[in-house]
Amino acid sequence: MVLLLLMGLTLAGASAVLVARAALFPRLRGSQTLSRIGSYGFAARQRNDDSRSSATRSALDSLASTVGTVAGRFGGLREASIRRELVAAGIYGLAPRKFAGYRVLSAIVAPACWLWLSSIGGYSPLLTFSGTLMAALVGWTAPMTLVRRRARARAQKIDYELPNLIDLLVVTVEAGLGFTGSLQLAAERFSGPLGDELRLTLQEQSMGLSTNEALRNLLERCDTPLMRSFVRSVLQGETLGVSIGQIMRDLAVDMRKRRRSAAEERAQKAPIKLLFPLVFLIFPAMFVVILGPAVFSFLDTFGG
Repeated sequence: MVLLLLMGLTLAGASAVLVARAALFPRLRGSQTLSRIGSYGFAARQRNDDSRSSATRSALDSLASTVGTVAGRFGGLREASIRRELVAAGIYGLAPRKFAGYRVLSAIVAPACWLWLSSIGGYSPLLTFSGTLMAALVGWTAPMTLVRRRARARAQKIDYELPNLIDLLVVTVEAGLGFTGSLQLAAERFSGPLGDELRLTLQEQSMGLSTNEALRNLLERCDTPLMRSFVRSVLQGETLGVSIGQIMRDLAVDMRKRRRSAAEERAQKAPIKLLFPLVFLIFPAMFVVILGPAVFSFLDTFGG
């Protein structure tokens, strides 16, 4: 009887342990997974930092959007021109009103920082006033200057890579692919600004636009001399029914000549650009090194 009681208690305890383990198995498995992730180098603190930074950025974006909307109502915001500048710089996800809000915030924060520095440093009222005006001007013009500089650098990269694109289109078109298929292959091979623009053009075609409309939008986004020649040649060939392969071959030769002439032009401008540092930086140091001992010996001779 005692043996049966002990066996019953043992089986009851074992069943209770199994039931508890079955109930706690998902939690144990989750803790094991988290321990493995921790061994891989995951840190929950980084996730919290990322969430905080994203929250801060979203709050700043909402503030800039609100300020840009108010500025657009009272200041006559030119959204079309701002959107054109942003698209030319490759900034597709920033709305014009938000960008205008960032410009206004920059024009407010920069003078505020200068006033704070002036109060700490004890600058004169004239310097404080003039510095405040200059800081406001810099804060207002700096964002647009950065966007335009990025747009120019992006346009230069596109013009530099465009002859390579034309060569690839010549090879693929003459191999039997259509123009759209050649663009798809080029979009897979090219990276950077030109690859982004080609993929955006193909996305517009997949959304229902024709090839001519997509190419016109491409020219509107990247209005450079080589891109203008490329798009107009393709549109003219499509209109007149000329072989696209022959058009691409002639265009490749023309673009190679334009690249060579642009390189020669930059090489001819190099001596003029070197003139100013040569005169104001190198020549004075050379005069000091060469004429300094002679001047000292001359003064010692006539002064002794």
